[in-house]
Amino acid sequence: MTVQTYWAEYALLPAPGATGERPAPGGAAGEAALRVASDVLVETGSDGRITGVTSGVTVPPPGAVWLRGLTLPGLANAHSHAFHRALRGTVQAGSGTFWTWREVMYQVAERLTPDTYFDLARAVYAEMALTGISCVGEFHYVHHAPGGTRYRDPNAMGEALIAAAAEAGIRITLLDTAYLSAGFGEPPTPPQLRFSDGTADAWAERAGALTDRPHARVGAAVHSVRAVPAAELSTVARWAADRRAPLHVHLSEQTAENEACQAAHGLTPTGLLAEHGVLGPRTTAVHATHLTAEDIRLLGDSGTGVCMCPTTERDLADGIGPAVQVRDAGSPLSLGSDSHAVIDLFEEARAMELDERLRTRTRGHWTAAQLLRAATADGHRALGWENGGRIAAGGLADFTTIALDSVRTAGPRPELGAETAVFAASGADVRHTVVGGRHIVCDGHHQLVPEASRALSESIEALRG
Repeated sequence: MTVQTYWAEYALLPAPGATGERPAPGGAAGEAALRVASDVLVETGSDGRITGVTSGVTVPPPGAVWLRGLTLPGLANAHSHAFHRALRGTVQAGSGTFWTWREVMYQVAERLTPDTYFDLARAVYAEMALTGISCVGEFHYVHHAPGGTRYRDPNAMGEALIAAAAEAGIRITLLDTAYLSAGFGEPPTPPQLRFSDGTADAWAERAGALTDRPHARVGAAVHSVRAVPAAELSTVARWAADRRAPLHVHLSEQTAENEACQAAHGLTPTGLLAEHGVLGPRTTAVHATHLTAEDIRLLGDSGTGVCMCPTTERDLADGIGPAVQVRDAGSPLSLGSDSHAVIDLFEEARAMELDERLRTRTRGHWTAAQLLRAATADGHRALGWENGGRIAAGGLADFTTIALDSVRTAGPRPELGAETAVFAASGADVRHTVVGGRHIVCDGHHQLVPEASRALSESIEALRG
């Protein structure tokens, strides 16, 4: 880690007296919890944390790195499938459904090796850093070689992802995913064999060999109630609980999953997860698009988080999830770019509000500060980085700076920085990204992967059939 002092022209800081705790469900605490300060000195230590934050420093000290624009906490991308980035553009041609999209996705997954996955993920994570993302939750299920044969190192694919994040300079929570069946009572299909460990116990043994690193945490995931038999759900939940690790699960992304679960178990997917101990404060349900009122109550009462991925949910025509209702029930919200149709957490935050406006024909379901909380502090919590997502002493020294003079962001007063970031900016406005005190993106250029676009092109071309 690097000891460095940064001077931010403007920065989004916790308001005086703010605790950094989540706002009460449905409340407006996010409005009062953040403020735009000017001339902010941010000092970082060798442990990768912020050691001091001082506003009103009009003359930066010698050696300070200047950050012109608005500096925000680093963004947390709480749901990623890195290899899906190879689908961008390709799957937008023609028409279809989630299920036809999935067949194209399987074709790409079939061609991955530890080496090609490292190359692709390194480039994808560099793209994330260039858009202000300092931490990613990688929902990882491509574990084995085609046909299900184990690599010499059974975690070669997961290790490739951890190494890729390190080389791109960002943090990662590897959500090692149990994926055991094709559907309720159905064995894996040929493309799914490389996802499966056979049983939850075998998954737990393999995943247990993965270890945390300074830049990496290891968590768990249930791919879905379709992919993990009901009798094995508790094994995955217990593994995560024993390690106090994050546990994520795709939930009710399509109505077909709900109908199949009702036919097999007489329960909704949420009800089935509740029955087997999967829900809870360290659990995050991804998508949660098609929920009943009782599902929403179960998620809220258990403190289960919900990760919305609006650009993917749009791209796959999945629907608009009940984000307001789950928030009001008590579920903290986070955001993810999922299939990477675009990688832009500002767009994900904006979309959560704008999609709700389309659904209800009313405005103002979240403040800009609350949407930024979902993209920063609550995203970090969902990934097990409790000290991330805030520019304050003791927090992770992870922050990003957006330009306030681009054609998108020019005009608003600086004190409207949160609104400018959420409702005007895009990832293209990011000028700087700092992770652990280390200057990863400087003036819009990635310092570790200097030709990220070429790296993307070459790694994707290597996967074409």
